[in-house]
Amino acid sequence: MRYTPRPVSTAPESRHIARWDLDKTYLRTEFDTLRDIVRTALERPDEKRTNPGASTLLREMVRAGMRVHILSGSPEQMRKRLEDKLRLDGITWDTFTLKPNLSNLLRLRFRAVRDQLGYKLPALLRSRAAMTVPQAADKTQLLRESLFGDDAEADAFVYSLYADVVAGRVDTRTLLEVCHRGRVYEDVSEELISFATRVEHVEAVERIFIHLERQTAPGEFRVYGARLVPFYNYLQAAFVLFEDERIPAEAVLRVAVELVVMHRFDGDALGRSYLDLAKRGHLRGVSVDHLATALDAWTAREPVPSAAELRRMVERLPTHADVARAQFGVLETTSPDYVNLVGKHNPRNV
Repeated sequence: MRYTPRPVSTAPESRHIARWDLDKTYLRTEFDTLRDIVRTALERPDEKRTNPGASTLLREMVRAGMRVHILSGSPEQMRKRLEDKLRLDGITWDTFTLKPNLSNLLRLRFRAVRDQLGYKLPALLRSRAAMTVPQAADKTQLLRESLFGDDAEADAFVYSLYADVVAGRVDTRTLLEVCHRGRVYEDVSEELISFATRVEHVEAVERIFIHLERQTAPGEFRVYGARLVPFYNYLQAAFVLFEDERIPAEAVLRVAVELVVMHRFDGDALGRSYLDLAKRGHLRGVSVDHLATALDAWTAREPVPSAAELRRMVERLPTHADVARAQFGVLETTSPDYVNLVGKHNPRNV
């Protein structure tokens, strides 16, 4: 079955939601050792590094009208430094949720310090329950979402489970079994079920983007179906959002400029970013001519950094789009077996 994103709605209540993780998704954070954790905690906002293209894409998403909700596993004590970093990057947001690790430690909930299932899933459902438009006559007018995470922890599992709970494909019994096998504390499980029963069942999640920070093989995520897009760089995420009609063509070009100017990509490398997604079946191969048109309009309006590399990229995209059209549909839209997957959902939850 082919996965085709729904058309963008212009109704006020359908303004798109972008949910972002921070560590290893937006920020280039290291936390594999105690030294890493201490260094990260002590970094000034201006010392924190952003993943290439992430800040440009997030700014462009906000400019396109998306509402940003940040849900991070970083501790609440880092709020000021993280907010200051985002402000330095020109990012605005609607909500910013951080993990209450100090509270967990004081309550002797040591598992909760690393657990993502018992933290992120209730937070996502709580937020969704508060946002759902009650008694909407047309469910296509409800808020839709794109979720951003990484392959370092449990984001693929938690985001997919969240999407299927909201869609009504995971019942209460299955959700309780997942929580039990995932060693979620009982009171958290009860809270989670309470929020799950309050959300209106709708196909809310359009895309799940997983940044391959640890270079996990993209094929490992096939179990989650076509909705989930593993990506190596943020130009790839921009290509998908553009095809989904969530950002304009010029936004894609601006992300590409950052990769050229700041990270030494050339036009061929930019084009290969598209081709990689095309070969994996994540692109439909549509509207690439709009990127060339947008580049013409931009260069006519003002000098564009690395315009020659952008020109080389757009010249190669029509051929790559042929590959995308040939490959699109190879990914199934499936509902994973969450009960059997939960035991290995978090490589760091040991």
